[in-house]
Amino acid sequence: MKTIIFIGTNKSGSSREAIRAAGDLGYFTVLFTSNEKQLRQREEYKDVHEMVQIETTDIKEMKKKIAELSDRGLVIKSILSFVDSFVHIASELQDEFCTNVSSTKAITTMENKAATRELLQNYPFTPKHFIIQPEEFDTYSIESMKLGYPVIVKSPHSTGSKDVLLAKNSKQLMRHMNKLHDNSPYEPVILEEYIEGEQYLVEALVHKGTVKIAGFMKQEVTAGKRFIITGYGVMVDVPQMMKTPVEQIIKSIVKRFGLENGAMHLELRRSPKGWKLIEINPRISGGAMNKMLEAAFGFNLVKETIKLYTGGVPNITPSRKQHIYTHYVIVSERGKLEKVTGKARARKAQGVLDVYVKPRKGTVLIPPLSMGHRYAYVIATGDTLLQARRNAEDAAKEITFHMSEEK
Repeated sequence: MKTIIFIGTNKSGSSREAIRAAGDLGYFTVLFTSNEKQLRQREEYKDVHEMVQIETTDIKEMKKKIAELSDRGLVIKSILSFVDSFVHIASELQDEFCTNVSSTKAITTMENKAATRELLQNYPFTPKHFIIQPEEFDTYSIESMKLGYPVIVKSPHSTGSKDVLLAKNSKQLMRHMNKLHDNSPYEPVILEEYIEGEQYLVEALVHKGTVKIAGFMKQEVTAGKRFIITGYGVMVDVPQMMKTPVEQIIKSIVKRFGLENGAMHLELRRSPKGWKLIEINPRISGGAMNKMLEAAFGFNLVKETIKLYTGGVPNITPSRKQHIYTHYVIVSERGKLEKVTGKARARKAQGVLDVYVKPRKGTVLIPPLSMGHRYAYVIATGDTLLQARRNAEDAAKEITFHMSEEK
C-alpha cells in the first residue's frame, strides 16, 4: 500500500489539509503524534488512516517504527511534515527510508533564523543585523552595533511570532535579550533593524530549480506584545514592478541554499530602501493559507506540494482568479470561554466563503503572544480586494467570545 507518513499535525489548517490531500491522491496516511489530545479525539481524525503515538523529536524511535511499518508491507513513498520545526526531521527520515527530492541541509538551515541571516548576509534584501552568541552575551556592546531604535529581538528558532520582540529603548532591549537568553542559554540572540513598510507574504514552490509563485498576500500586522498577522489579502494580479524584484529575491535564495525542489513561504517588507526579507520558512504557511489560495486560484497547494515531494510535477496554474481576504479574530482580555455566538450570522454575511472558530467551551483565551492565539477566521470574497476585506471584517464582527474570569 502506497503510504505517506506525516510528522505532527494541527487539528485544522494547512497541516491537516495535507493529510486529507494525501488520501485524495490515493495514499494510505500514517500520523506520528505526541499530542495526547489528538489520540483522545481519534474519531475526529477520520482522514488519518493510522495514528501512532510516538515522541516526534525522538528520531531513533521513529526510525524503528518506520521500519516496523515497512515490514508490515506498507510502501513508504514519503515522510512529510507541514508543522514548523518538524520539517527538517521529516526530511532527515526521508533521506533514509525513501527518495528525497529536497535537501535536508537547506531545510535545516532555513529553519534556523540565525543561520539563514548569516547565509544571506551579503544580499541587499537582508536587514542589518547582529547575532550574539551565548559565550558573547556578557561582553557585547550594544552601542557598537549602531542599529538605532526600535530594534527587533528574536530567537533563532522562533515560530509563529512567539519570540519576536520589539525594543523601543535600551531598557526594553536589555529586558528582551535577557528573557530570550534565560529561556535558551545555549542559543544565540538575533538583533535586527526594524524595517518600516507594508508587509507581504509570498508562497512558492521550487521544482527542478525553477521558482513558481503560488500566492502573493498583503498582510495586516497587529502590533501588541507580539507582531500578529490578523489579515491576509490575496493579490490576484500582482504588479510587475512588485513581482519581478520578489522573484529575483527568491531565485537568489534558492541558489544560495542549493534547493532544487521544495516548498517555502517568505515574509517581506516593502521599505523605502527596497524589499527586505523578514523571514523564510521551508513549508506552506499554516492556518487558512491553503483554503484562501484554493478559493482565489482553484488549486490546492498542499496537494501540489505532496505531488512535488513524491516525484511528481506540481501544477499551480490558476483555474480562476477571485479576490480573497481572510480576517483573524483575537481577544483583548484574558478569560475562560463560556460560549461563542454569531457564527451562523457570520456565515450568512455578504461574500463569506468560510468561517472557522477554534476554541471550545472552557478554553482559556488570552491576548495574542503567538499566531496560535488567533481564535477564529473569516474568509470572504468581493468584486475588489477592498470589498473582500470589508466583507470579511464585517462578518468577523458578528463573532463574539463570551468569557468569564479565569478561576
